[in-house]
This record gives sequence, structure tokens and C-alpha cells, in this order.
Amino acid sequence: MEKLALFDIDYTITRKETLMEFYKYVVSRDIKNIKFLPRALYSGAMYGIGIYDEKRVKESFLKFIENIEEKDLAILTKEFYHDRLSTILYKDAVEMIKKLKNEGYMVILISASPEFYIKEFYAIDEVDLIIGTRFKFENGKFIRSMDGNNCKGQEKVRRLKDVLKEKNIRADFKNSYMFSDSLSDKPLLDLVGNPYLINYKKQHEIDILKWK
Repeated sequence: MEKLALFDIDYTITRKETLMEFYKYVVSRDIKNIKFLPRALYSGAMYGIGIYDEKRVKESFLKFIENIEEKDLAILTKEFYHDRLSTILYKDAVEMIKKLKNEGYMVILISASPEFYIKEFYAIDEVDLIIGTRFKFENGKFIRSMDGNNCKGQEKVRRLKDVLKEKNIRADFKNSYMFSDSLSDKPLLDLVGNPYLINYKKQHEIDILKWK
């Protein structure tokens, strides 16, 4: 049976929220994309008052890359990882990834962030699998329509088990680890024998690690 080391991404292995960092990066490359900022703020406000769910927020927010060619998006996300994502990793997170990989664990990053850019975390040699929120492409172009559900909460458990089944991997959940900054990941935290909250500001029955 395979022992797993599961890691959320935003605020767990990174110091910042990666989707907003992606938008800021795109704006830094072409200031004209600042025109999409009001849309982002509006979508966030609609989510805050319960009118939009996270799926609708993400589909609305990603207007700034609508119709980009898939091959061009692949180049953009690779540069985004090199220029930005790789610079906001918690050192302690990377060390934990390396430690658990060396101890024989399968390292899986699982996040609600879009899979089209978090797949760049495969640049970390110890990462075995990456699971994120998927988006559709039509005729080779990004259409900002979510493919399935937002990969959050119970959906993370479902996606993880689907991938493990697809790859014929039997997981030893009792001896596995899960790291997250948020209790939105409680379904995954409850699934493993070694759950940890990262930089969590309140007391909790789950052990808390302080990562920098």
C-alpha cells in the first residue's frame, strides 16, 4: 500500500494566493489587462454576499485569458512559475516535501486553484501528482468554463480517490499525511492519520505547524 503526503497549495506551500498572483503577473506583462480588475473585485464582492459560488467567481475572473491559445497559455504558465510561483514557496514546505519523499511517501499536491498553472509545480522533482480545478479548452483555446466541480472540500477527496483508482494505487491513509492552512480541507484532513494545519491562527485539536 502507498503512503501519501498530501499538500494543499495556496497559503500551505505558498505565501500568497496563486490565482491573484497569476493575474498580477499577466498585468505586469501587459498593463492593458488592468481593465479586468473591476470584474475581479465585483466577482469577489458577489461571492462575499453569497450570490456567486466559487465556480462562478473563477469563471468570471479568468476573463483576462479567455480565448488564449492552449500552447501560448502553456508558455505563459511556465514563465509564471519561473518568475513568480517559485519565489513564494515556504522553505519549510519544500523541506517537508523532500523529507517525506525521501521516506518513501508519494507526494501529491491537491488544490482548488486552476490545474492549468499549478501543474508547473512538477518542477519540484519530488512531486508525484498534481490535482486541481480543471478548465475546458475548445478548438485549442481556453474558454474559462470549469470542467467538473471546483476542487475543494469533499470534492478533493473524490478527485483524489478517482485518480488513485485510475492509477491502480492502493493508499495507506492511516499512515498518510495531509497539510493545509484551512479547515475547508477537513474532509482530507480527516481522511489521513497525520493531519496538520499550517500557520493556523486559532487553537485546534489538529496539530499546527508554523512554516516560513
